[in-house]
Amino acid sequence: MGTYLVTGAAGFIGFHLCKRLLTEGHRVLGLDNINDYYDPTLKFDRLGELGFSREVETYGKEVQSTVYTTGSFIRLNLEDYESVVQMFRCHHFDAVIHLAAQAGVRYSIDHPFAYTQSNITGFLSILEACRHTQVSHLVYASSSSVYGLNSKQPFSVHDGVDHPISLYAATKRANELMAHTYSHLYGIPTTGLRFFTVYGPWGRPDMAYFKFARAILSGEPIEVYNHGDMYRDFTYIDDVIEGIVRLLGRPPGGQRNGTTGDPATSSAPFVLYNIGNNKPEKLSDFIRILEVNLGKEAKKRYLPLQKGDVLSTAADVRDLEGAVGWKPTTPIEKGLALFCQWFLWYHEKVRCP
Repeated sequence: MGTYLVTGAAGFIGFHLCKRLLTEGHRVLGLDNINDYYDPTLKFDRLGELGFSREVETYGKEVQSTVYTTGSFIRLNLEDYESVVQMFRCHHFDAVIHLAAQAGVRYSIDHPFAYTQSNITGFLSILEACRHTQVSHLVYASSSSVYGLNSKQPFSVHDGVDHPISLYAATKRANELMAHTYSHLYGIPTTGLRFFTVYGPWGRPDMAYFKFARAILSGEPIEVYNHGDMYRDFTYIDDVIEGIVRLLGRPPGGQRNGTTGDPATSSAPFVLYNIGNNKPEKLSDFIRILEVNLGKEAKKRYLPLQKGDVLSTAADVRDLEGAVGWKPTTPIEKGLALFCQWFLWYHEKVRCP
């Protein structure tokens, strides 16, 4: 059994990863600052599912799970480097899974400093702590948004990504470059994962599918950008978690001469992968499936494409398949049915934030 640090543990992907690792008997320390980017009620409810009481509100206090004997949680800001490195020195992590970040493409347009503080300074704290405590594998979240203005699809990790169209995307690309630097200078094995529109139970309220479900149930109109003529590689949460888990015990080694220019691999122990469904779905079809599962038709307000948005995303996942045999297995019809089942329960029993 391994010992893992999961940052962003109160978030959507972090919560599901902690639950999977704890269920399998691993020792897990979850970390999150529980910020108010969206209503923290959902974050506390996720932590409650993992057996953590509201004691987690206390900054810097490590709290034990009452459900999983190998689980603990600490509330910290990653920019608080002294506390972060002290935490690393008190634990020996077999791997660090860094999922904490300031999320949201549109939010980055109006709140740019939140992204440099969390996504750049916070990530630097993780890299420095890994360096000084000799962590054997750092897995970190990147994003499909790094592809920006790339028009060649499906997006490949071997293509250049030099034209981001949001600050969020720019910070995620910066993370990849920072990771490569630390892999090269200090030999830290780093694996970057470019996630493609992850959805499912306990998801983020700022994501379109969550906002659509809430609006449909309340009879409010939903905002459909580009008149629904957009495509996304919607990826179900369980598929994402499976990919992460398979990679934990597979730290990269140097794979090529560092002068050939392939962005995804290096002579340093560094690699990038896409995690996507490999089957883009049209937004209007996605909404139709939501309507069927919620038993109610949406009132639609059609709007033009927003700044920072792209028309289509599609993931080339052959590298990840070749490395660990991973393939997405959840079709959109099944994934949305599972999300709606959870959403209806949460809306009724807990009330959506």
